[in-house]
Amino acid sequence: MRSSSTRASLAALGIIGLATGAAVALTPTASAAPEALVPALQRDLGLTAAQVEQRLTQETAATALLPAATTAAGEAFGGSWFDRGDLVVGVTDATRADAVRATGARPAVVAHSARGLDDTKAAIDRQAAGHAPGAVTGWYVDVPTNSVVLTVTRGATGADVRAFVDRAKATGPVRVAETTQAPRPLAGSIVGGNAYYINGSSRCSVGFSVEGGFVTAGHCGTPGSSVTGADQSAMGTFRGSTFPGNDYAWVATNSSWTPTPQVNGYGNGDVTVGGSTEAAVGASVCRSGSTSGWHCGTIQAKNSTVNYPQGTVTGLTQTNACAEPGDSGGSWVSGDQAQGVTSGGSGDCSSGGTTFFQPVNRILSTYGLSLVTG
Repeated sequence: MRSSSTRASLAALGIIGLATGAAVALTPTASAAPEALVPALQRDLGLTAAQVEQRLTQETAATALLPAATTAAGEAFGGSWFDRGDLVVGVTDATRADAVRATGARPAVVAHSARGLDDTKAAIDRQAAGHAPGAVTGWYVDVPTNSVVLTVTRGATGADVRAFVDRAKATGPVRVAETTQAPRPLAGSIVGGNAYYINGSSRCSVGFSVEGGFVTAGHCGTPGSSVTGADQSAMGTFRGSTFPGNDYAWVATNSSWTPTPQVNGYGNGDVTVGGSTEAAVGASVCRSGSTSGWHCGTIQAKNSTVNYPQGTVTGLTQTNACAEPGDSGGSWVSGDQAQGVTSGGSGDCSSGGTTFFQPVNRILSTYGLSLVTG
């Protein structure tokens, strides 16, 4: 065990923990908002403190409704999302609307089932086969519009881009959205701050504590890479890592380091994580990173594919929260529930941007890791 001063340093690093075992939806209460979320959500979503409390309570209630509402929709399930305080559930069969409404969710009749949209997105993944034109920056299921969105750099006119887009459109309900910025992994050079360092050079951010170490982004290091803490003392070694394809890793720390169940709120108070229940599309989400600190936004899409310069990564969650180089691997929470670790994105925290995270539950399942909680 390290001294209390070392444990304080770990808290500053943003090492956080989660409950082990199956996640359980929380009962909404007036005190649902961890202290650190309130000022960041006020700033980034333009809400009052009272509106933050109300939104987080509504999001928790919506999450609790989802299993029953999904069952009520049956084979007609067309996806779900959070909107104006409600859990909205798409149904391809209008006769299922009353059953969905009876659960407390708001039904919306849509043309395509969630399974059909996922099949279309999977077909594009196969089409890419690990390679897509650089001007095609990614693709994802956009649940509220009941379509698959293909993002393409504005003005791209190459024959390879046109051929890729045409083949993608042939797989199902695909629409093209232009973008002016391409996502990139968010690792960075050594700077002072809340971080860990890889092989004494590059810097990333700690994600969530597990028994014996922590999880982070795969592009930050490869198995065997050495890790030092913010104080430059020996911390551990990358034991598992995958990138591209996926973007996750875990670091085994030495006995001098004690994982803690906190997320660093960068002056807003730390968040103690209570579980890892996935938040809905449209729900609020906040992230902690060693370059840009604490920022919030909303979840825009799940199971997104991103075409980084280093290769394609699938299964990411897309948000409109900002991030910057060096934030890679850092923690994402919705309310007090862990969501994932920062992968990459575009833009910055001056002009805004799009950021993707690797869902944490997949990392834990892949490596058989147990989360730490307070």
